[in-house]
Amino acid sequence: MSAQNPIDANVNTWSFVAANWRESIVSRMREISWWYWSMTGVFLAGALSDYPLGFAPAIGLTIVQTLHYLMKEGSVKAFPVQVRIGYLAWMLAGLWGPLGFLHWIQLIGTVAAVLVDYCPMARMLSLLPWNRRSPLSSSLLLETFLRPSVRGSILDAA
Repeated sequence: MSAQNPIDANVNTWSFVAANWRESIVSRMREISWWYWSMTGVFLAGALSDYPLGFAPAIGLTIVQTLHYLMKEGSVKAFPVQVRIGYLAWMLAGLWGPLGFLHWIQLIGTVAAVLVDYCPMARMLSLLPWNRRSPLSSSLLLETFLRPSVRGSILDAA
């Protein structure tokens, strides 16, 4: 029995990862939420690049998707609605000069959500008292932020 070349093993691993990532993206592209977040990310990147319309398109689209999910879910207590309200609040807070850096953090989080289905805002909101099932602890914080991406809600993965 011959040993497998380590380079071949790495190529096979990365081919597997790339295939799964492509499959995941294609699957998520069927969901309107992916399109909302993708376009919001584009608008946010444009605003950070001094696009003449600034943050208006990103804020407008975030309001639209918040209202869409509010109508769909029927309550501001619904987790998808909370995520969008939190995202909007974060974006609005960043409009104040000293907090402008928040938009860069938000752009990184949006890119992560779009590309690998890892939503930092959802993870932060899952730690609020009305969203968690166990006491706040350092192990819960680590588990929340270090857990791999999950399909659906981070609340369901707990």
